[in-house]
Amino acid sequence: MTEIFFRTLPFFAIIGLGYWAGRTRFFTEEATAFLTKFVFFFPLSAMIFRFAANLSFAEIFDPNLILGYLAGTLAVYAVATVVGLLRRQDVSTTAVEAQCAAIGNVGFLGIPMMVILFGEASVGPMMMILAVDLVVFSSLIVMLINAHRGAGLSLATLRLVGLGLLRNPMILSIVAGLVWSGAELPIPTPMNDFLAILGGAATPGALFAIGASLASKSAERIEVAGWLSFAKLVLHPLCVAAGVLWLMPVTPFSATIAIAAASLPVAGNVYMLAQHYGVAPQRASAAILISTVVSILTVPLVIAWASGAP
Repeated sequence: MTEIFFRTLPFFAIIGLGYWAGRTRFFTEEATAFLTKFVFFFPLSAMIFRFAANLSFAEIFDPNLILGYLAGTLAVYAVATVVGLLRRQDVSTTAVEAQCAAIGNVGFLGIPMMVILFGEASVGPMMMILAVDLVVFSSLIVMLINAHRGAGLSLATLRLVGLGLLRNPMILSIVAGLVWSGAELPIPTPMNDFLAILGGAATPGALFAIGASLASKSAERIEVAGWLSFAKLVLHPLCVAAGVLWLMPVTPFSATIAIAAASLPVAGNVYMLAQHYGVAPQRASAAILISTVVSILTVPLVIAWASGAP
């Protein structure tokens, strides 16, 4: 546990540095937005493409992992939904709360962290987990909010969901990498070096951007944010553990990666969606802030438990 804590600490230290930069206005909100956009579209995409292009489809695609992770995530999503409805929240607000409870920061924090902790073998499982989050749950929240507002599952809503997926550089990078791999094309040395250099900026850039963005987050509705943070940091990894260990068993290594991914704090894109639709953005903001701070302790604990580390 102690070793894992000290291995994860540098990640959170860079997040803390970004938070300081944002809090002191050394990095303005506009600068943070541009840094986030840069990391999202360039270094992170380069890193994901390079990893995917060097893996075969068989190494990435694991039906049991997809179904086990999906089942566990749906379980915590359902719990958060029931709790929200029992508190008499409307469907849109409940959808945002459920998204907070189920979607972690897999892209910006998870992939860089797992690669350093577990090596490049973790990339395949992490790509499948990221795909489930983006394809299933990012689509689900859009459909629920639009349905609540009377649009239902119209062609316009489905078109909105489809365009969102097609424009997501993470999805495009995974698909492009797999196509490249499927064609059995070697990556030319200059291209590989280019991707390696650009992708090398993904980890520090993403972590710094997370911290800088947290500086603008508020901690309002502490009791709700506390519950959502508990659901994300504790219930989600427990539900995913049940999914990948008992319901749809996978290899011990893949199970460790899935459980570790489920232990990550609330993803920043939940706030972006909440703000875009004008649905409980302060609640999502507080959940991101609290879950990220608390995860400094909970993520190493979950990883140590999942990996059987003393």
